[in-house]
Amino acid sequence: MSTSQWVLPLGSAARDGFDVVVDDQVSGWTHTGLRVATLAQGDRVRVPAGPWEYVVVPLSGSADVEATLSDGSPRSATLAGRASVFAGPTDVVFAPAGSACTLTGVAPTSRIAVCAALVAGAGTAPFQHLAAADVPVELRGAGVASREVRNFGTPGVLQADAIIACEVITPAGNWSSYPPHKHDEERAGVETELEEIYYFECQVEGAHDGRDVRTGADPVGYQRVYGTADRPIDVFAEVRSGDVVLVPHGWHGPAMAPPGYDLYYLNVMAGPGPVRAWLICDDPAHAWVRDSWAGLDVDPRLRPREEAR
Repeated sequence: MSTSQWVLPLGSAARDGFDVVVDDQVSGWTHTGLRVATLAQGDRVRVPAGPWEYVVVPLSGSADVEATLSDGSPRSATLAGRASVFAGPTDVVFAPAGSACTLTGVAPTSRIAVCAALVAGAGTAPFQHLAAADVPVELRGAGVASREVRNFGTPGVLQADAIIACEVITPAGNWSSYPPHKHDEERAGVETELEEIYYFECQVEGAHDGRDVRTGADPVGYQRVYGTADRPIDVFAEVRSGDVVLVPHGWHGPAMAPPGYDLYYLNVMAGPGPVRAWLICDDPAHAWVRDSWAGLDVDPRLRPREEAR
């Protein structure tokens, strides 16, 4: 495991009753946040109000969400959730900046992620409950670069002021976040400046209910982040379920799923720019790889999940 300050192994970022807390208390981190809570049925955790907007994402199980908006008005929703991140998309809740949220576990055991983004000024987006059936699922890449992207928190899908969030399934043996790309400069119409959080989970290949069916197996994945001459960064991380990699700047990718182990990651992005958009540029040394996918089929392991929707 990399010892970089940008790699947070499971347990190293636990705080305030959460398994993971990433916020502006992390040195060098400003615009994005993430909390992950494990809740037994009836357990409650509170996410405080502040200049942050939130997207609540069940990783497994389900939860009731109660929000008090900045004007004091209440909102609530029950998230149906899912058996695991590998089982398919989930419904999500968006709470605008200034909201305080209370999460209550509904299933016997639930793991709930709360994605966050800093909002300058008063938030303008409304409270929303997006159904799983309304989450666009994109099959990106081809061949061994095939992956499934669930765009529940992207512009054009979710109304928000700053946050961009999605989740990615990479089947065993495949590469994603590839070619390596970056989004750390504001260049109108070309690139947006965005911090990015990667939260990982891994499983034995094909165990879509989240159970690892091989005795003694150790599901694992890998993540690469590297910089430019002007802004160096060097991360090569071995990741397991619950680990986090932060990308403050620089080229990132590939995220690699070794043979035998499926890889999941939740991405949270936001930045200081005036436009909420995911505009990236590929590393010029590897951009040609996109052209090599022409004529290749998408990994057939992803097709059944797409066709079931």
